[in-house]
This record gives sequence, C-alpha cells and structure tokens, in this order.
Amino acid sequence: MAWFLGLGITGVVLLALSLVFDGLLEGIFDGVLDGVLEGWLSLPVVAGFVAMTGFGGAIALGSGWTGPAGAAGIGAVAGVGAGWLTYRFGRALMRDQTAVTPRTDDLLGTSGKVVTAIPADGYGEVLLRLAGQPLKCAARSTVPLARGAEVWVEAVPTGTSVVVRPVDR
Repeated sequence: MAWFLGLGITGVVLLALSLVFDGLLEGIFDGVLDGVLEGWLSLPVVAGFVAMTGFGGAIALGSGWTGPAGAAGIGAVAGVGAGWLTYRFGRALMRDQTAVTPRTDDLLGTSGKVVTAIPADGYGEVLLRLAGQPLKCAARSTVPLARGAEVWVEAVPTGTSVVVRPVDR
C-alpha cells in the first residue's frame, strides 16, 4: 500500500513541478522523437499517469478486491486513462482561439469626443472606443475643435495619435 501511495504522491509533486518546468521532457529529447510522441511526454501527462497509477492501485489494494499484482494492473489502466485525459485536455486548451487583437488601423472611421480642445493644426485629445474599450489619443485637426465636439478619425499616423474631423449633422 505504501508503494502505491508513494507513487501517487510523487505524481502530484510532478504535477506541481510541471507548472514551473513545463516542456522539460520535450527539451531533454531535443528533436530525437520529433513528432512521434508529440505531447505524450509532457510533464502534466506523465504526472497524471504516475499519480493515477499510484492512487488507483492504492484504492484497489485497500478495497481488498485484488492482491498487489492486480492492484498494479488496475492502477496502470487508471493511469493510462488519466494520462490520455490530460493529453486531450491540454490539446483542447492549446487550440483555444481568441478574438483577433485590435490594431491601430481599426481606429479609422471610428467616432469619438474631444476631451482636450484641439487648436487649428495643433494637438488636443480625443476619447475613442476600440473593441469596446475607451482609448484616449492625441489628436490633430485642420480646424479648431472645442471640448465635447464629436469627431471622426480620418488617419492614424502613429499608435498614439490620430487625425480627426468634426462630424457634420
């Protein structure tokens, strides 16, 4: 029983270490098994296998269903199952796609409000919305614009400045 519990605890410790040393086993083999065992030698998969083998064997042995050899077999089957689930869950997380990151060119054509008055051919500030988030930018205009005026973005010369024109209504 102590061997199985030790194996299970070792697997949990390996899982905790995998948070710090992720990708360690893949790096050790450095291209030798390129693509053959892709992801199967990751530390979380190995840790899941070891932990479940130990705890599964301890449960089987402690329940009195079988002896040490049968408990090792039951633990190994449980370990393979846990390793497979860990592998599949890791792949699902790695494939998770997020929305496209907004770019400064996405500001073209957006509307906003002047928060610091803009003198003719000078700089002021405007408050815009990019991907639903407020964004304060330096702004230039050919005509003077008062605070609170509604504007459209005509150009984005830099990531932090825009060229605006007043909205005609």
